[in-house]
Amino acid sequence: MAFDSLAAFIAMEGHGPYVWTCYGVFVLFLGGLVYWSLRQRRQVIAAQRRELTRSADSGMAASRNAQAASFTRVKVSQD
Repeated sequence: MAFDSLAAFIAMEGHGPYVWTCYGVFVLFLGGLVYWSLRQRRQVIAAQRRELTRSADSGMAASRNAQAASFTRVKVSQD
């Protein structure tokens, strides 16, 4: 399909408004999908960081409790 000019290409023999509207909607949808995906990715990474920090903090608390406990060594007599 060959067009005589750029205006003829944009008009597309009367079908231009429908074609370019579809392209516009597609580009907007694709841009929204990219934005939504990047936003979801950031939220998942942030949630994982929070979970990692929370589990590391609880691990430190457990190790602090374990370090705080003291045991007396018992001398074993050898007969």
